[in-house]
Amino acid sequence: MAKFYTELNDGLRQFIAAQHVFFNASAPNEGRINVSPKSLDTFRILSDKQVAYLDLTGSENETAAHVAENGRLTLMFCSFEDKPSILRLYGKGRVVNSRDPQWQELRRHFPTIPR
Repeated sequence: MAKFYTELNDGLRQFIAAQHVFFNASAPNEGRINVSPKSLDTFRILSDKQVAYLDLTGSENETAAHVAENGRLTLMFCSFEDKPSILRLYGKGRVVNSRDPQWQELRRHFPTIPR
């Protein structure tokens, strides 16, 4: 049975930290859904209700286009060992580019990622 949470707690934070990869999923109002794997070293928990990830891909950038259109974004973390489990974070996303005022504040959360 699914459990729903309004914010992250210590158990969910520990589950996220134990994973090596996560997936982001987005979709336009009409058209195909995009699902992409991401390395956990590009993900940060900023607060109990806010997370961020650094998108370093050079692909079609569908996620950014979808988020600009409707803001919908789902992040999924999966465990297949010991106790298989799935955690999905449903929320509203936004793209922050290097020219945006908030860039420096958010970028400091990712010091080990090449610039």
